[in-house]
Amino acid sequence: MARLLIVHHSPTPNLQRILDAVVDGASDPAIEGVEVVVRPALEAGADDVLGADGYLLGTSANFGYMSGALKHFFDTIFLEAGGSLAEDGSAGKGAGGKKPYGLWVHGRYDTTGAVRSVQSIVQALSWTQSADVLEILGDVGDAELVSARELGGTLAALLMD
Repeated sequence: MARLLIVHHSPTPNLQRILDAVVDGASDPAIEGVEVVVRPALEAGADDVLGADGYLLGTSANFGYMSGALKHFFDTIFLEAGGSLAEDGSAGKGAGGKKPYGLWVHGRYDTTGAVRSVQSIVQALSWTQSADVLEILGDVGDAELVSARELGGTLAALLMD
């Protein structure tokens, strides 16, 4: 059975609503043969990453960057999960994406820096972006929750046998 790992930092009601919609989409009854594993970013580890076939990442946009919790997740799993470093110690270019991933980011005013920071790390892993980034600004309404559900469903469907 394929495994979809959802790693998130959801400290606000809006982020929790987005997470719930993503999980709902990934767990749709029409999707068969995919186990959905949900881990808060501060609890997810390299074993979770190594045991997964695809990934969904969720974060807030904090001061132009991803949440500290998601950054901690990357810091703790990066090398063990196959991340590569450039000679200057920055995230290097990965060997090529094999495992699909998706990303959602919620911010009050801007998500650009948070998206860029996640993508700069993920490009050094053997993951490939398999859905448009879901960027949500301000209040979370029905349309945003539909998009979050579609993101979860899309990534899970990619892993179906």
